[in-house]
Parts: sequence; C-alpha cells; structure tokens
Amino acid sequence: MPKFLRIGIHQSNVSGYTSKAWCVRRVGSAVFLKWGAVEVLGAGDGRKVYWTRLPQEKTIRCGTAQRAMDYAKAAIARRRSHRYEPLAGPIAMRRRSAGSSAELKQALATILIVDIVRSTEKAAKLGDARWSQVMGHYYAAVRKELKCSRGKEVVTTGDGLLATFKAPAAGISCATAIQKAVRTLGLEIRVGLHAGEYKVSGGEVVGLAFHIGTRVAAKARAGEVLVSSAVKDLLVSKSEISKSEIRFKDHGVHQLKGVPERWRLYRVEG
Repeated sequence: MPKFLRIGIHQSNVSGYTSKAWCVRRVGSAVFLKWGAVEVLGAGDGRKVYWTRLPQEKTIRCGTAQRAMDYAKAAIARRRSHRYEPLAGPIAMRRRSAGSSAELKQALATILIVDIVRSTEKAAKLGDARWSQVMGHYYAAVRKELKCSRGKEVVTTGDGLLATFKAPAAGISCATAIQKAVRTLGLEIRVGLHAGEYKVSGGEVVGLAFHIGTRVAAKARAGEVLVSSAVKDLLVSKSEISKSEIRFKDHGVHQLKGVPERWRLYRVEG
C-alpha cells in the first residue's frame, strides 16, 4: 500500500497544524483509501509515525481494473502535488496509558472551513510544479489573514483549511479577507462558518460542530461565504452585528448531509 506523509512544520505554518498521512491501495477494481492525523517522532532512519486517532477509511468501487488503476494513479499524483512525501515505513497506532490520557476539554468557537473550487481541474491544467507553487502562495495568504484576525488553524484538508475564532465577527472578516487575497492567484474559494462546542484532547479536536461547518461550506458556491444560523445568532447575542458592517442575505433552510435537523443558512453580503 503506497503511503504518503506531510509534516506540518515543513509547510512554514506559523500557527502549526497536524501532520497527515494517506494510504492508497488498489485490489482489482476497488481502491482502498486510509487517511488521518499522525504524530511524527525522530528523523531519518529512526523516524517513527503514529496515527493520533483511528484513521478514516473509504472504499472506491470503480467497476473495472483499468478505472481503478487510473483512480489510484490520480490519487497518488494529487498527494504529491500537495507536498506529500512517500513514506516507506509503517504507521502504528499510538498507545496511550490511562494515566497520560489528556482529559477532554470543551470549548465554544466559530469554526471556519475554506475550500478551493475546482482544485483538481486547476491542478491538472497547471501541472504539478506550478500547482505546488500556487498552493504555497495560497496557504501563505490564508495564514497571513488568520494571523491578522487572531484565528487558530486546526488542520489542512488537501486544498482546504479549518480554523477557529473566539468571536464570530472575526471569523467572517477573515473569510472575506481570504477571498480577496486568493483571487490574485486566480483561485476561487467557498467558505462556511458555524458556531458550536467542540472538545480538545491533547492535539485532537472532535465534535459535531466541525461536521456541520464542513456541510455549510459544501452548500456555498464559488466566491460565497455562508454562515449557519448559530453564527448569526451569536453575533446578535454579543451585539457585534450592530458594531460592524456585516450584512446577511437569507439563503434558505437546508438539510445538511449526515446532520440532524434542517439549518437556516445566510450569505455574507458585501
């Protein structure tokens, strides 16, 4: 199974993010994917890589062996274009003793999800070398705006990014600033924001709020910033909406995939 590793510190990330690994394997007409956050200890021949939690897994059934080969080849090329390095050694599960396990701490935040629109199409058009340069400029621009808005980067997701903010107005302001910054690179993004509770245990972040934020972002079109009703309500409760120039347009009620209940979304105007 070909494996790929991206180490956060090699990405010149001022705020830090979790290193990530991908595994791709083809069996007949099926492709098996495994990915997740990892911890990297040591360097060189003595380097060891551990999953920080159970990795996610997915099976892609392609119908024919040729389609599966093409899918696996594209998946591997995508990892390399996103600055992943081939990983020869195994990835082990990290065993933590009961005494050293970090207690779950609960926090409330505004969660921002950024995603590049039609990234695969652009990567294929530009080629690996040029796309790698564009992605470097993209992450530099995003992280600059995060730093200005006091946002905290949690993790990158291939061509996307997830961050948190203490104040909803700061998250919305950062989203619009990122939009303007990446347009100079010829990129269009979609952004979703949601406010809710999540839990932190050591370096891991868990909670339904992150899933809702991802689904809100998926509802946005190119160039749109969508927020959930939770974000708008939090702005009102903090009286921030009256102090800012943030304007919303009702985007209707939506069923978010895999999320209970229906959510009213709003598009940020201006």
